[in-house]
Amino acid sequence: MAVSRDDVLACLGRVLVPGGGDLVSRDLIRALTVDGSSIRFVIEAATPEEARAFAPLQAQAEAVLKALPGVAAVQIVMTAHGPAAKPAAPSLKIGQHPTPQQGGPQRLVGVDRIIAVGSGKGGVGKSTVSSNLAVALARQGRRVGLLDADIYGPSQPRMMGVSKRPASPDGKIIEPLTAHGVTMMSLGLMLKDDEAVIWRGPMIMGALQQLLTQVAWGKLDVLIIDLPPGTGDIQLTLCQRTQLTGAIIVSTPQDVALLDARKALDMFRKLNTPVLGLIENMSTFCCPHCGKETDIFGHGGVRAEAEKLDLPFLGELPLALSVRQAGDGGTPIAATDAPEAEAYARLAHRLIAGGMA
Repeated sequence: MAVSRDDVLACLGRVLVPGGGDLVSRDLIRALTVDGSSIRFVIEAATPEEARAFAPLQAQAEAVLKALPGVAAVQIVMTAHGPAAKPAAPSLKIGQHPTPQQGGPQRLVGVDRIIAVGSGKGGVGKSTVSSNLAVALARQGRRVGLLDADIYGPSQPRMMGVSKRPASPDGKIIEPLTAHGVTMMSLGLMLKDDEAVIWRGPMIMGALQQLLTQVAWGKLDVLIIDLPPGTGDIQLTLCQRTQLTGAIIVSTPQDVALLDARKALDMFRKLNTPVLGLIENMSTFCCPHCGKETDIFGHGGVRAEAEKLDLPFLGELPLALSVRQAGDGGTPIAATDAPEAEAYARLAHRLIAGGMA
């Protein structure tokens, strides 16, 4: 059985280091190569004194790796040349105060259209819609970017299945990641999984400005921005500083969600941002066992609201277990050929046909 890189790292994660942690969590492994049955890597200590203290780890690592089925040879070198360069970790600081901007909302160079996906409240599936819409647009040939602007609760790294830290070779420009044909960036990629963002408004606004203007987005047909719920600093900063094509409002059909959706609509109106349409998410639940459809949150409320306000109704999206499982697994349902992907494909097609994406 072939040995994988993940297998090797899992074993090395069990080799404890003096002072706490292990070889992997302490970031001591360099130049790891898995070539068939042979494994080679370097344990790099910060100082010669630390290397001497780590000497027993070399034998421990060799022993646990040779215990893996299929491993015939393990070659380990201990060095003390100081920490290696880490090009994957941006050196720039995220969360600065915003810089002054003259002349009103500005265009993003190379980006044709920018669509903000918002909601009046949390829990309506806005981030799920954002990720699946981005992937559906990419599958229909558009060059798509996805910006996770939910600074306090970034979820797109998990939903898009990425965890690598973006690189910033010059400490100024961030190189975004790509997943499922979509160029994406999130503050969540710069943080540990359980690390909280405890910032005041100016730092939040500065972080958004950096994620918009200091990321190498390249040429995009459309940039989808996943907004946090509500009507706060992020929404205000985005609308006042960036030229948006428009906003899409996501809501469930229940009355409580629609109350908050109306507030989001009012906010975009006051900020002179066009509303491209409304989406009814979690519209209908189809039981996977009996096939019966149930309107858990009601049905048709968003369509009725769109008609009342003379706004486009962009479509209904189902409440489906497979959609949730796909997002948790890092592969949006729109990236698959599952039946549930069709609703997102129709949504993407409507936006493209209407010249909005």
